[in-house]
Amino acid sequence: MIWNLIYRSLRQHALSTLVTAGSIALAAGLLLTVWVVKTQAQSVFAATNSGFDAVLGARGSKLQLVLNTIFHLEASPGNISAADFEMIRRHPAIKTAIPIAVGDNFYGWRIVGTIEPLFTGVEYAPGRHYTVAPGGRIFELGKDEAVVGAYAAKKLGWKVGTTFKPYHGLAFDPKAQHEELYTVVGVLEPTNTPVDRVIWIPLEGVQTMKGHNPLAATELSAVLLQLRAPTAGLMLNNQLNAPGGKLTFAYPIGAIVAELFNKIGWLDEVLTLIAWLVAAVASASVLVSIYNSMSARQRDIAILRALGARRRTVFGAIVGEAAVIGGLGAAVGFAVFAVLAAAVANIIQGQTGVVLEPLKWNPVFWWGPATFVGLCVLGGFVPAFKAYRVPVAETITPVS
Repeated sequence: MIWNLIYRSLRQHALSTLVTAGSIALAAGLLLTVWVVKTQAQSVFAATNSGFDAVLGARGSKLQLVLNTIFHLEASPGNISAADFEMIRRHPAIKTAIPIAVGDNFYGWRIVGTIEPLFTGVEYAPGRHYTVAPGGRIFELGKDEAVVGAYAAKKLGWKVGTTFKPYHGLAFDPKAQHEELYTVVGVLEPTNTPVDRVIWIPLEGVQTMKGHNPLAATELSAVLLQLRAPTAGLMLNNQLNAPGGKLTFAYPIGAIVAELFNKIGWLDEVLTLIAWLVAAVASASVLVSIYNSMSARQRDIAILRALGARRRTVFGAIVGEAAVIGGLGAAVGFAVFAVLAAAVANIIQGQTGVVLEPLKWNPVFWWGPATFVGLCVLGGFVPAFKAYRVPVAETITPVS
């Protein structure tokens, strides 16, 4: 009987039901998006290191150094000398040392100079090596050749054989075009890392490009490092980051990236608070919607009571109606979430190269909707109590 009452009431008040469920869907979609993007971004970014344990660069901010070398954001804090590179490369605690040089772009897409072993001898993730799409190859040192990340190649429409001229600086300036003409000889297979957004050229290409400071020929932006043991990181950290030094040893990369999220943690809290406020308002709309319809329902409720319906049946029907509206809104909220999360993930990939998987299971997928239904049930208690107390005799007595 209760389900029949709920169904008839929802059908009778279809417009208000849809509007109220829609507001809940928007609130649920917003909450799910904020929570999933926040938790997944923290874990994915902290795990992104392109296969390296540490970064060596000029004295400055460790976070800036990591953002510049691993995520290809920010500007370089400065350059280090060839002697510094040789020192760290020959250090017994170092397994692999890959030099990089930055300072050019192509319409905003960053150009990074490096050496072949980055692509041939490094696992960017456990068990995963860089591979070039069929028909391409790695650039050769000494030649004006380029290997392009999958995302950059897709957006630029580049393929093997495409030629381009770099522009000086990290920001695009149409007046700062270099003379050198580079040819794309390979496109990397997607890695879902920042590497996908980069145009890679031979190291000396950046160092000796016309228009660069003459010192650039003997300097590097940073060195990507793989350590032989975790204890080596602590030792080098104490040694190279000592006061008065000229170098910065950024280790461990994951902990340094976590600092970024600590700095913007207030933004996550604000967005989460907004989502919960929207949820509270949406739940209150259930209360208002059902409560405002109680005047029109009083006679129907009184008749039901006269026909034998118990007070608890009427009470349960109103609360159940609120729960159904909440459940309907929460269900549609998943569709809203899918659209919002896909848009946010696309923006994050475009800006950083890091790929999120918003549809991957997250505990919020069960407790989020359950919370919304619970809030709607609470909102339904007020009109349910009003229905519970409807006087049968007075309500059905004709007015003379």
